[in-house]
Amino acid sequence: MTASPAIPHPPADHGVAATRWVATGSLLALIVLCLAWELVLAPVRPGGTWLAIKALPLCIPLAGILKNRMYTYRWVSLVIWLYFTEGVVRGWSDKPPSQWLAWAEVALCLVLFTACTLHVRLRQRNARAAEAAGAAGASA
Repeated sequence: MTASPAIPHPPADHGVAATRWVATGSLLALIVLCLAWELVLAPVRPGGTWLAIKALPLCIPLAGILKNRMYTYRWVSLVIWLYFTEGVVRGWSDKPPSQWLAWAEVALCLVLFTACTLHVRLRQRNARAAEAAGAAGASA
């Protein structure tokens, strides 16, 4: 039996880990913001409203982000634009403090979108590099 040659691995990319943490943190922050906004900080009606349910769809991708699933990062980067749109509309039309919370939502959406797209790009780049290194190691 011959031992298979060791396949060189590219060095660990700290950018992938960083974008994963930023995406997770901004998603969690967005969930907390949506709940606090509609239940405590500036509800449409005193005592809170059913608008707090808007945080529920954000909980669905949380498991995929925590499990580091590439597909989840891709579709979150598309779905987040619904929350961005709500933030912009309420940022222009609501009165403070709801207006400030809306702009915070917009900022978190932009951070989450950027983290997700960078994460996907970095992982694809690393996969290509690993594939190239594997092909080079196999031919040697």
